[in-house]
Amino acid sequence: MKYISIITVLSSLIILSCSKSGGGSSQIDLPTVSTNNVTSARTDTGVVNFRFFITLSTSYTSNVTVNYNTVAGTALANKDFVPASGTLTISPGQQSAYVDVSVLGDSTRKSNLSFYLIISNAVNATISGTDTAYGTIQCNGTYFPVDTTAATGGYLSPISYPGFNLKWSDEFSGKTLNVANWNYELGNNNGWGNGELEYYTNSTKNAFLSSGCLVIEARNEVYAGSNYTSARINTQGLQSFQYGRIDIRAKLPVGSGAWPALWMLGSNYSSAGWPTCGETDIMELMGGTNPYQISGSLHWNNNGTEGSTTLMSPTITPANFSQQFHVFSIIWQQNSIQFLVDNNVYETDNSTIAGSNWPFNASQFFIFNVAVGGNFPGIPVPAVYPQRMIVDYIRVFQ
Repeated sequence: MKYISIITVLSSLIILSCSKSGGGSSQIDLPTVSTNNVTSARTDTGVVNFRFFITLSTSYTSNVTVNYNTVAGTALANKDFVPASGTLTISPGQQSAYVDVSVLGDSTRKSNLSFYLIISNAVNATISGTDTAYGTIQCNGTYFPVDTTAATGGYLSPISYPGFNLKWSDEFSGKTLNVANWNYELGNNNGWGNGELEYYTNSTKNAFLSSGCLVIEARNEVYAGSNYTSARINTQGLQSFQYGRIDIRAKLPVGSGAWPALWMLGSNYSSAGWPTCGETDIMELMGGTNPYQISGSLHWNNNGTEGSTTLMSPTITPANFSQQFHVFSIIWQQNSIQFLVDNNVYETDNSTIAGSNWPFNASQFFIFNVAVGGNFPGIPVPAVYPQRMIVDYIRVFQ
């Protein structure tokens, strides 16, 4: 009987001990706390609040407190954002609270900037995984500094030529694109017949005026099923010309897969279609393939098939076409088109290449665009985007 009593007492003590170890507020019972990354565009002026949520895996019966502080990255404290620090409290029964970090306005177009929000010293909670959230500032302003001077900005063409008068020009000196001159083409259009990857928009992310220039920017961003966006503008139905000298001063994107083009289509494009209407490529460049050489070309209907000729310019060294402005020109006469870069003729095409199919004695309209990928430049590398074509002016002399 005595032995049984001792065993019973020991068993009771063991059960009691186990009961105590499973009760109360042990570390394993605490909720976990996490935070989120924030990506947003800044405004040209004023303040945008980046809201970082501090979230519990489950609500708790007591106050949960977490310390936080911001750390500069490529975004600088008091220039790009207002630094913040303190202790955040999540009340009993609640699962989240938030910290607002003020991002300061700036109209400059440049690469995205980043800063960090770090959480630490959680009370009544444990920090789950990383203790750092990223704040990514999208700098989509429409001020882009450009040096257009002849001394440092590259080749500058004259404002007049003997025997020619200035018929039309766009100097891109306003604040917005002149709708009396330009239309936006929109969409992906099944790769525009070339396997291109971009979606063309009318957003100021992709086309805007700054420093007296037109900027067309191709971006690596998902939009309407495409992984890139860009802009394509034309003068169809607004401005078209037959013959003359055409000068376009531009600085070109040369990154992998970028395909800048300054070109024309026949004014009868809507009725005759391509290539019957005729296509004149004043300038094209294969980004990532040859940043030191541009091409001019013609496309036409050669008895039911596409006829074409591609004319390669001399290469320029040491700087590529993205480093300075160059002037891309044609001298367009009846039955003849000369192609020039910086007033140097590098090729001439005439009607003998197309015979009776030559469509280039009729009026044409202009198209400016930056394509991404496709049959001409090849596969883009996302990391090199955005890529920008900057056009200082277009002038038509007759």
